[in-house]
Amino acid sequence: MPELIPWFLVLHVLGAIIAFGPSFSFPIIGAMGAADRAHANFAVRVSHAISTKRQVPVALTMPVTGIGLIWSAGIDPFSRDSRWLALGIILYVILFTYAVAVQLPVTNRIIEMTSSPPPDAPAGSAPSGPPPALAALITKVQRGGMFLTAMVVVIVFLMVVKPNLGF
Repeated sequence: MPELIPWFLVLHVLGAIIAFGPSFSFPIIGAMGAADRAHANFAVRVSHAISTKRQVPVALTMPVTGIGLIWSAGIDPFSRDSRWLALGIILYVILFTYAVAVQLPVTNRIIEMTSSPPPDAPAGSAPSGPPPALAALITKVQRGGMFLTAMVVVIVFLMVVKPNLGF
């Protein structure tokens, strides 16, 4: 059904933009929260809300529209010429699983740890950084975010370039 290809393609690309586009703003939100500890919890909650209310639900549409594209275009994702597609699907499953199973729970823990205001520093002393456990979680989320961003970039490359992987 080639006449459905443009419809599935528009829905698939629009879904990808809505689901994965906000990820490129999270470092800015995080840096602003880190610069103002009084608002750090708010920054984390904003990022978390975007993830749970927009990114995850829309990312769940990607397999549906992707299957629609594969079906309407008559593509065999397991053929030698379509290995780029099979690799993109595998990477998407890894990306989504990591985001839901690792990134979101760690972000929930950061929200819990930053829900009470930071203790006031004694007069005349320099403000201290976050507690070591919180700093470790923040580092984990930052590294996870870099991993997820790299995965999105690789998947977009595969979907646009459609390289002949030759294996």
